[in-house]
Amino acid sequence: MSNDVGGSRASIAPDISGTSASAPPDPKRWIALAIIAIAQLMVVLDATIVNIALPSAQEALDISTADRQWIVTAYTLTFGGLLLLGGRIADFFGRKRTFLIGLLGFAGASALGGAAVNAGTLFAARGLQGLFGALLAPAALSLITVTFTEARERAKAFGVFGGIAGGGAAIGLLTGGLLTEYADWRWCLLVNIPIALIAFFAAIPIVRESRAYGDTRYDVPGAVLATAGQIALVYGFTKAADDGWGSGVTIGWLAGAVVMLGAFLWWESRTSHPLLPPRVLFDRNRGASYLVSILLGAGMLGMFLFMTFYLQQTMGYSALKSGVAYLPFSGGIIAAAVVASRLLPRVGAKVLMATGGMLATAAMIWLTQLDLDSSYAVHILPSFVAMSFGMGLVFVPLSSVALSGVANHDAGVASAMVNTTQQVGGSLGTALLNTIFTTAVTGYVADHGTGPLERAHAAIHGYNVAFTASAILLAAAAVLVVVMVRNTAADRTAGTDEQVPVMVH
Repeated sequence: MSNDVGGSRASIAPDISGTSASAPPDPKRWIALAIIAIAQLMVVLDATIVNIALPSAQEALDISTADRQWIVTAYTLTFGGLLLLGGRIADFFGRKRTFLIGLLGFAGASALGGAAVNAGTLFAARGLQGLFGALLAPAALSLITVTFTEARERAKAFGVFGGIAGGGAAIGLLTGGLLTEYADWRWCLLVNIPIALIAFFAAIPIVRESRAYGDTRYDVPGAVLATAGQIALVYGFTKAADDGWGSGVTIGWLAGAVVMLGAFLWWESRTSHPLLPPRVLFDRNRGASYLVSILLGAGMLGMFLFMTFYLQQTMGYSALKSGVAYLPFSGGIIAAAVVASRLLPRVGAKVLMATGGMLATAAMIWLTQLDLDSSYAVHILPSFVAMSFGMGLVFVPLSSVALSGVANHDAGVASAMVNTTQQVGGSLGTALLNTIFTTAVTGYVADHGTGPLERAHAAIHGYNVAFTASAILLAAAAVLVVVMVRNTAADRTAGTDEQVPVMVH
C-alpha cells in the first residue's frame, strides 16, 4: 500500500508562525475539523483503493509488468518529493488557499486518471495527484494547528485526524474492492471527485485563512533537484528490468540520479533558506530515524504490490475479497499504535523500534514460503498480523525520535521528513523490488519453459525473491535501530507532550 496502510505514516508539527495562542477560539472550529477530516479521508482512500485496483488497471490499459509499478511510484514520488515544498507554500501563500487549490487539483487529477485510455495518461494523473496531495496534506495539518490553539482541544482534534488516517485505510480497502468488483476500477479514482468538491465548497465559508510571515522565500532549486534525482533513480531501476543492470541506459539514469541528489545536498548546505536544513539530518537519532523510515517504506510498499497480485492472480481472490483479506493488517497497526504509545514512556523508543523491526522481518520471511496452494489462514494471516503489529511498534516511537531535541523553527520540516522519507522509500522500494521480481521471473521461465504451469511457478518464484529482498530491507532497518538509536529524556515524557503525534498515510 502506498502512502498507506503500509506506508506512510508520520507525525507532522506544522509551523504556526503568525498565529497567536491568545486569540479567541474559532466558534466554527469543530465544523472546520470535520471538513479537513473529509479531505484527509480522501487522501487515505486514494492510496488503499488504488492498491486493490492495480491488477484490473494493468489488464485494462495493457501495462507491462516492468511498468506497472509507476501506478504507485508516480504518486509517491511527487507526493514525497514535493511535500516539504508544499508545506512552505501553505505557510507563505495561505493555508486555506493552498488547501482549496489542493482539493480542486486532486479532483481534476482523479478525473484524468479515471478517464485514462493508456498507461501514460494514468501515470501522469497519478503524478498530478501526488503533486496536489503535497499541497493538501501539510495545509490540512497546519489548519488544524492554527484552528485549535488550546492544548487539550488540539490533542482531541489530532486524535480525530489520526483516527481518520488509520480507519480510513480499512474503509479504502473495502471501498476499493466493492468499486472494482461491482462497478469498474476507474471509480477507484473517480470517487475522489465528489469528496473533494464537498470539502471544497464546505471549506469556503467555514475554514479561516492563516499564513506565516517573515522570510517567505522558497527553495525551488532544492525541490527540483530532489524530485528529479528521485525520478531518475526510480526510472533507472525500471530500465534495469527491461535492459539489464549493465546497460548503458540503466547506468546513465542511475548515475544521473546520484549527481542530482548529490547536487541537492550541496545546494542545501549553501543556500540561505534550505528546503531541508542539514542540521536536521545530522543529529544521530534523527538521521537514523529517517534512514529507518526509508528502509521500512521500501520493504513495506513493495510487499503490498506483490501481495495484491498474489491474492488476485494466484489465489483467485476477487477485488472485494482481497480488500477484506487486508483488513487484519489495518487493525493490527491501529492496535499496535495504541500499545506503543502507552509503552513508549516506560521502555523508550529503541526497544519498541527494534522489537517491531524484528517482528516485521520475521513476518516477511514467513511470506517467502508462499506457493501455488498456500492457505490464507495458515500462511498469510499470521504474517499480516505479526507484520502490522511490528510496524505499529516502530511507527509511533519513530515519530518521537524524529522530533526529539529539534528546535521549534525546525519542527515542521523534521516531522514532515518522516512522511517524506517513507514516501521516497516506498517509491524506490517498489521500483527496485518490481525489477527484482521481473528479473527473477524472466530467469525462471528461461530455465523451466513457458507453459502455463511453468509461468505460474515463475510468478511464485518472483514473489518469493521479492519478499526475500523486502525482508533484507526490514532487517537492515532493525539493525540500524540497534546500532544507531539512543533513548532520550524525551522518550520518557512522550506521553505528556501537548503535541500529539499524528499518523498520516
